[in-house]
Amino acid sequence: MKAFGFLSFGHYADVPGSATRTAGDMLKQTIEIAEGADEIGVNGAYVRVHHWARQAASPMPLLTAMAARTKRIEVGTGVIDMRYENPFQFAEEAAALDLISDGRIALGVSRGSPETALRGYETFGYVDEEDTERGSVIAREKFDLFLRAIDGEGIAPGDPRMVGAGRYLAIEPQSPTLRDHIWWGSGSRPTAIETGRKGLNMMSSTLVTEATGQPFHELQREQIDLFRSAYKEAGHTGTPRVSVSRSVFPLVSDMDRAYFGLRSEENADQIGIIDGFRSTFGKTYAAEPDVLIEQLRQDEAVMAADTLMLTIPNQLGPDYNLHVLESFAKHVAPALGWKPNTEGPVQGDPV
Repeated sequence: MKAFGFLSFGHYADVPGSATRTAGDMLKQTIEIAEGADEIGVNGAYVRVHHWARQAASPMPLLTAMAARTKRIEVGTGVIDMRYENPFQFAEEAAALDLISDGRIALGVSRGSPETALRGYETFGYVDEEDTERGSVIAREKFDLFLRAIDGEGIAPGDPRMVGAGRYLAIEPQSPTLRDHIWWGSGSRPTAIETGRKGLNMMSSTLVTEATGQPFHELQREQIDLFRSAYKEAGHTGTPRVSVSRSVFPLVSDMDRAYFGLRSEENADQIGIIDGFRSTFGKTYAAEPDVLIEQLRQDEAVMAADTLMLTIPNQLGPDYNLHVLESFAKHVAPALGWKPNTEGPVQGDPV
């Protein structure tokens, strides 16, 4: 582990105890957390994307505001659901964001998570004739078009009266660094391998769509190894990034113990069904800093990844979430190999 950031689901609801009663509260507070995290030295500020729910759903305006209000922190998503995206508009917006942020982005993309709407992407106007259950086919087809667009390929036939005969026009703007900042959200061995073959970065969550009886972190570590092997075998020569997500809470105050102290007694992985797949869900880490250090050192996936995303309880407001991030930065992260954002952009590992 070289870096860590926060991952916000962007929840909001008008309920007692929540600091994010409205969507406006959530958006403005996410920007505030990013600003504070930037000053602490945190490396990344990432948001989940969920449609048809009271959660963050339109990431580009939020990421742009976060990038404009910060200096060093990387901003990104975990993940954008390609079933809902126009690949060419997304290519334009992603390039603009990459240019505005001077390359400080990490755009996680995939088929997306289970949702409350029944095939909600069809309501957005995107129909997957081949996969009416999950929309995986349309997501991958759109993503391939997105990659072609950001690679500068001529897509639209030009008007001969305007540009001459036989020309195909590329999406504008183009950002030469954007391809290096695209991640695929992977939760299985096949998707980890495919991500490596395509030369992308890999983003892994707090669950994997496998349940073999092995501990969660071992399953996730095996997927990371498969990704890096596939990346190398495909002939790519870069230094791909890998991130994993965890719920981690250093217990350094009475408030921490009140909120998360009981989680330290529920220290086990869980098995369940998600999106029709038998899956393994990672445990929550909540303990005194010295205990957390040893626990995370034993987490093979955390130590194999370059970036750890800490899921945060965004409903508890900026002050408390910045306290959690600062506690992790001060008491835990240095012992795991962390380098603050003042030391420059995060680098992946050579394969």
